[in-house]
Amino acid sequence: MTYLLIKSLHLLFVIAWMATVFYLPRILVNLAETANEPAVQARLQLMGRRLYKFGHNMFGLAFLFGLTLWQGWRLFPATLPNVAAGMHWIDAKLTLVAVLLAYFVWCGRLLKRKAAGGTLPSSRALRWLNELPVLLLLAVIFLVIAKPF
Repeated sequence: MTYLLIKSLHLLFVIAWMATVFYLPRILVNLAETANEPAVQARLQLMGRRLYKFGHNMFGLAFLFGLTLWQGWRLFPATLPNVAAGMHWIDAKLTLVAVLLAYFVWCGRLLKRKAAGGTLPSSRALRWLNELPVLLLLAVIFLVIAKPF
């Protein structure tokens, strides 16, 4: 039962973090498209900062519960199973999660650059880059469910 509770909490916080990963680039697209509207820009900046902070908190909690799922068996062998014993799907999954985290941080830096008066990539480029996390998440889900190697 402990394992299922930890897994459920991990999944909850991953979903919350991924919502921020999906929505933050949309805020950047809107910032790029409303350059001549200072009131809208201010509201989007505020939304972006709050969302980015929320995303960091959700990632931190997802990370802690994920780490517990992955390595918790070392501390609590009677309670938590070794879910990745001898398998390498976890290595690929963690690599993709690191890429998603780098993408999230990059979006946060773009937001900070815009707040400091800098420029953003075009809204078209941002729209294309907005599709990247969907593909990465699909690969992560496949790896977790199929455990192909």
